[in-house]
Amino acid sequence: MTDRALVVVRAGALTTVQDRGRTGHAHLGVPRSGALDPPAAALVNRLAGNSPDAAVLETTLDGCAVRARSTVTVAVGGAPCPVAVGGRPAPWGAPVRVPAGEVLQVGAAVAGVRSYVAVSGGVAVDPVLGSRSTDLLSGLGPAPLTDGTVLPLGPPGAPPARVDLAPQPAPPAELVLRITLGPREDWFTPRALGDLTTRAYRVSPASNRIGLRTEGPALERARAGELPSEGMVLGAVQVPPDGLPLVFLADHPTTGGYPVPAVVHPADLSAAAQARPGTPLRFVPVRRR
Repeated sequence: MTDRALVVVRAGALTTVQDRGRTGHAHLGVPRSGALDPPAAALVNRLAGNSPDAAVLETTLDGCAVRARSTVTVAVGGAPCPVAVGGRPAPWGAPVRVPAGEVLQVGAAVAGVRSYVAVSGGVAVDPVLGSRSTDLLSGLGPAPLTDGTVLPLGPPGAPPARVDLAPQPAPPAELVLRITLGPREDWFTPRALGDLTTRAYRVSPASNRIGLRTEGPALERARAGELPSEGMVLGAVQVPPDGLPLVFLADHPTTGGYPVPAVVHPADLSAAAQARPGTPLRFVPVRRR
């Protein structure tokens, strides 16, 4: 039994292991997965002295709690939340020392959805297809955490970053997603495309790591029937039969048969990962280059 490990005391609603994802396997039907908010995951890794590709914990809304078997440095970022070590308040967004045997408590997000926990050495579960990420769609990678799960840690790398507090973007009060129209905008009426780019939507509570679902005006189709399945990309805005746009996130399927009238700019997807249900949402068209 290794001393360099975390023991899950409270798993929370959904806590998974994530890194930068398993890219390059879409032709095998394998999504990329990985942290939904990559900048937040990269920042906590840097604060903890890890390489950018080290695996972290991604929590959902209500945090988690883990016990350290050996003294480690941790950093918590992403969605702002209370942090405690051994029952005593600790800083969010900065390196924190957790002595052996103490419990790190990551509380419920006070804004946003997903907090990230980096531990010195990174979470060292066995990689699958080059990644340690949990993929909720395909089932690849480690299962979502449960109470009592033991997570091995890698050897510590660089010393923790020397900062008092690292600025991080606030979760969006309004989610603005830039989109490029296509490839299937011709499957929708001009009125529907106008609704998509001018009407207000909201983030649906049915959103998850596979996709951000919306509430708002349904988009009217110009064509009946369905497409043959075709490749789907990260950020694709797919419209299922209910007419409500769905933005594909990291665990999205690699193919689909519903039409895609637009694709979200990749830089806007981190904010989508932190948008709570009910958050106002606008799709803003940008010109193709």
